[in-house]
Amino acid sequence: MKVKLLVIDDSAFMRTAVRLMVKNDPDIEVVGEARDGLSGIQMVEALNPHVVTMDVEMPVMNGLEATRIIMERFPRPIIMLSSMTERGSETTVKALAAGAVDFIPKKSSYVQLDIVQIGNELHDKIRYWGERYLQVSCGFLKNDARGTPLKLPVDRTAGNRPELVVIGASTGGPAQLPNLMVGMGQLTCPVVIAQHMPLLFTAGFAKHLKTFSGLNVLLASDGMELKPGMVAICPGGTDTIVRESLPGRFVTCVRKYPDIPIHPSVDLLFDSAARLKGSSVGVIMTGMGSDGTQGAQALADRGNRVLVQELRECIVDGMPSSAIASGVVHEVLTVDGIGRRLKKWAGTGTGSLLNNMETEKRTRK
Repeated sequence: MKVKLLVIDDSAFMRTAVRLMVKNDPDIEVVGEARDGLSGIQMVEALNPHVVTMDVEMPVMNGLEATRIIMERFPRPIIMLSSMTERGSETTVKALAAGAVDFIPKKSSYVQLDIVQIGNELHDKIRYWGERYLQVSCGFLKNDARGTPLKLPVDRTAGNRPELVVIGASTGGPAQLPNLMVGMGQLTCPVVIAQHMPLLFTAGFAKHLKTFSGLNVLLASDGMELKPGMVAICPGGTDTIVRESLPGRFVTCVRKYPDIPIHPSVDLLFDSAARLKGSSVGVIMTGMGSDGTQGAQALADRGNRVLVQELRECIVDGMPSSAIASGVVHEVLTVDGIGRRLKKWAGTGTGSLLNNMETEKRTRK
């Protein structure tokens, strides 16, 4: 069965470009084209496409609003085609949080658009999401990790409050990380998140998380001190590791490692956390591929705890599945469950965090 594709974009050039990108694939059929979000919603209902590509900035109704309505009424994979602008990136992050499964960044001017550069990536993602959607009659196919026998690694940190939490996510992360932030609340230790995302999008993502959760979320920078209760987002396009500047005090080091295939690397972040003297917790969430498994192995080898997201809840379960198969996972939990576990281990009422900060001040004196 062919993957039915609907293209929603106000640019005739871009609609034609997407059609040309997939025309030689016998398994993909463009069933319709819409010039704005409102007509796109109507075509989704009428044509029942398996995959939708969605522009961000359009007249009548933008991609964010259209995505929200489609995911509420006719849920299916939506791939955002986002302009590489500050406004476009912020809207894309909100669309991902509203349920879009993936995105392709494009230059702000379609005249400059390198069709070859994004063509292969878009084609592969259309095929992936279309085939995934077709595997079930309604919604996405998801595996179930419940009952999966875990080869539990040694937990040498039982009863210890973690000094750092590191989180890795890819596809689906922007939609699910906000709920995790709310669920765990403010912690007595810093949190560092590696979300696979281009650089231009991570600032908007950090801003979105801060607004949604009310936590102290910011974009990590080279040499930045990590403080209790802080949530640091690794900048896209580069890699972030954590080092101990003084006992119990951590700083971020941001640089690009050219041999690493995807940035920011979850493996590098986790491996750096494993090298710290204190205890850390690693969390692997929804995402394609296996990034994070090697880093989780390093954490587990040093007696740190590793949690992964329940597979049925993941938009893509590649990263959690890989970690489970490698035998480095202590628990498989829902997003809510992960939040509750982190709150139990490192959670704080306001008083606890203030006491921690007061202790820090006295130490500095």
